[in-house]
Amino acid sequence: MRGVYLLLLMVGRDLKIRVGSLGVVRFKRGYYVYVGSGQRYLEKRIQRHKKKIKKVKWHIDYLTTNSGVRVMEAAVYNLPKKYECIFADMLRSMGFKSVKGFGSTDCKCISHLYQIDVDFDRIVDEISDKVRVKPLRLDP
Repeated sequence: MRGVYLLLLMVGRDLKIRVGSLGVVRFKRGYYVYVGSGQRYLEKRIQRHKKKIKKVKWHIDYLTTNSGVRVMEAAVYNLPKKYECIFADMLRSMGFKSVKGFGSTDCKCISHLYQIDVDFDRIVDEISDKVRVKPLRLDP
């Protein structure tokens, strides 16, 4: 499987984490959505996000390896990689607060990580309606 995914994360307490070249980033307690893609072995990519012990390779790894962060679920879309940035822009347009530069060092997006204040299902439904594609839902 390949495609683009929305990953729901729960940050259980306020955190300060050094995130590679971004330096120290503050994460307020709450829920976040990360937009990513995998052009091969997408199921393995999602499973990797759930592991606490792994080689830190991407910005998201700095967050998911932290004991105060839990990967809740993922919505996976069978869409080309370009939709990764389209989804990130949709989250920005919905008015969610971005974590500037997170996950977007290889594109022109403001961020690929947004703190959300509404139900994840509502976000998935809205994005699905806009792109006219239903996602596969993966739970931990």
